[in-house]
Amino acid sequence: MVSTPSEILDIDILVLPETNLILVVSVIEPLRVVNRIVGRDLYRWRIFSPDGAPIETRSHIPIPVDGAFRPGNETAPLFVLSSHNWRRNATSALKMMLSKTARYRTTMAGIESGTWLLAETSLLDDFTATTHWEDFDDFASAYPQINMVRERFVIDGKRITTGGSLPTVDLMLEIIRRRQGYSLALEVSRQFIYEQAGERREATAMPSTGSMRMVDERVRLATRLMEENIEQPLLLARLARRVGLSARHLQDLFQESIGVAPHVHYLALRLNAARRKVIETRAPFADIAAATGFNSASAFARSYRAHFHESASETRRRLRGWAAA
Repeated sequence: MVSTPSEILDIDILVLPETNLILVVSVIEPLRVVNRIVGRDLYRWRIFSPDGAPIETRSHIPIPVDGAFRPGNETAPLFVLSSHNWRRNATSALKMMLSKTARYRTTMAGIESGTWLLAETSLLDDFTATTHWEDFDDFASAYPQINMVRERFVIDGKRITTGGSLPTVDLMLEIIRRRQGYSLALEVSRQFIYEQAGERREATAMPSTGSMRMVDERVRLATRLMEENIEQPLLLARLARRVGLSARHLQDLFQESIGVAPHVHYLALRLNAARRKVIETRAPFADIAAATGFNSASAFARSYRAHFHESASETRRRLRGWAAA
């Protein structure tokens, strides 16, 4: 699924009846937010049901579909979504279609109980996978040929599995990170901020981007200081002192918690703030550079193009044209 950042990725989504609405949203909404932020379609999707009828979710909100799942030689990634009573819909015909389409698909993903359907079709044999924590032991016993791990999501070559709705959001953010980079994944994740269970309510609810789970209070404090000091970025040594750590220790904690070095996260925050100003204001680029901590307009221009694969003027011109259309 990793391709050039500007390529459109088409995704087919097979939704089984009785799937939770939030599971469908967890797949689609991060992709929709990407398209909105960048101002063009980097992701497109089609939704199918086994029989072509709208999906009746457990929320009693039907999901319109593009048609019945009747795959040919399509190569687009296929996401199989299911929540409840997956066996009721795992007909021999459906399993045969999944087996046949797997020969062509670049990726097959089992989302929550969709993992069971892939396993039942032998599409996860000898792969590493995960599933919902409530079903983990039963799944591992039923399919000993699959290497089961207790993770939120697993990407193992051409197979992807997730353990629930919020882990699916994490998965989609990780796909975005791999395709478009950390900066965009961070910006998308900030649209889905949620407070994790068991944390103090006064703690800042930080977003998650795949492995980016800021459970360490010192990392959380450091990221908050970064957000509060966009115009005049703090040096790593000073940032570390403010949270009571050595620079080396803070670097290690960042790597463990969110998978990137502090300067990578800080630069992503500043560039995302800059892009918002490029899109939402008419401010000169030199002023935007100064407001986001760049010591010159040329340094800002180089960094902006390296991260977003276009100049700030191209972003402004394209986004305004897109909005007008």
